[in-house]
Amino acid sequence: MKTLKDLGDLSGKKVLVRCDFNVPLDGTTITDDGRIRAALPTLRELLKDNAKVIIMAHLGRPKGKVVPELSLAPVAKRLGELLGVNVTLAHDTCGEDAKAKTDAMKPGEVVLLENVRFNPEETSKDPAVRAPYAKKLSALADVFVSDGFGVVHRAQGSDYDVAKDLPSAAGLLIEKEVRNLSRATENPERPFTVVLGGSKVSDKLGVIENLLDKADRLVIGGGMVFTFLKAKGYEVGHSLLEEDMIDTVKGYMETAKKNGVELVLPTDIVAADKFAADSPAVTVDADKIPADKMGLDIGPKSQKLFHDKIVDSKTVVWNGPMGVFEFPRFAAGTKAVAQGLVDATKNGAFTIVGGGDSASAVRNLGFKDDEFSHISTGGGASLQFLEGKELPGLSVLE
Repeated sequence: MKTLKDLGDLSGKKVLVRCDFNVPLDGTTITDDGRIRAALPTLRELLKDNAKVIIMAHLGRPKGKVVPELSLAPVAKRLGELLGVNVTLAHDTCGEDAKAKTDAMKPGEVVLLENVRFNPEETSKDPAVRAPYAKKLSALADVFVSDGFGVVHRAQGSDYDVAKDLPSAAGLLIEKEVRNLSRATENPERPFTVVLGGSKVSDKLGVIENLLDKADRLVIGGGMVFTFLKAKGYEVGHSLLEEDMIDTVKGYMETAKKNGVELVLPTDIVAADKFAADSPAVTVDADKIPADKMGLDIGPKSQKLFHDKIVDSKTVVWNGPMGVFEFPRFAAGTKAVAQGLVDATKNGAFTIVGGGDSASAVRNLGFKDDEFSHISTGGGASLQFLEGKELPGLSVLE
């Protein structure tokens, strides 16, 4: 994979950079600027090299239409504050305003193009539709730097196709992501523990299949655990359940046993009457969930069990919360897992929080980024990397 140093002298050159600025918003207020901060090392390096920095990014899912509420204006403001320079926002992506503002740039200046997903061509699955649009983007610059790890698992106009049109390289963030995720999957220090949560088994199928012959221990929580409990013959009440995955899960259990992989499931569950923040909750054994209740978190005994299994590890990869962490009453399981990773890191383990909801959870629960070895910026991308799949936005840089 080509990196920044392969691009040579960038002084005075226009550098088109794909970042992932898909940050959570409350109105026009950014509630978590982690993805913007993650891009700073690359952007600072380019500014130090006296380049003209043109940034592409997306926000939300406008589905190819201009949605004013999803403008990158709040991102431009916050990025300017963090970089300590003025960040000019173009009012389009590759139209007249983008061209005028990028043509007028001086070395050391930054222009942020408007939300690339305002253009229907950006996410088209047809390469013939994306190509002419990508050429308009490429015409704005001399070289391309791909630094939005959260989008490299899909072939899209502003990363995959632009990389074909211009001399291209990975930014420092993508370099870091690939280095850290490779360290965890290619030759992990053992014991190697993988913690999986989130709502559905089907979302993690590839990860489980790929890691059943690599991990020493698989710890399962979140909504997906109820399909595992059902596969063991337990009552799960109204808990989230994928009936069509039960046989698949039984197969995983058999494979884990055959491969000597320790499969750790919760021994107790926090169950409630309904999916609501104020729903009365009871803690029950995992094999005794009442038929009229739903599981919304792992219980106190499971929290200690999961924490201790994580601390007894040299490499830990975690993807997916253990419960409905957005509701304080059902956040304790996710917090216990996060604390487990923190304690394991202090013990010298290499720990990865796998992006998406897991990254949001650790920050919302008050943990700091530097308490973990690595917090990935890409939920779907980190999952596909763990599955061993080719990521188009990375392969195009090779």
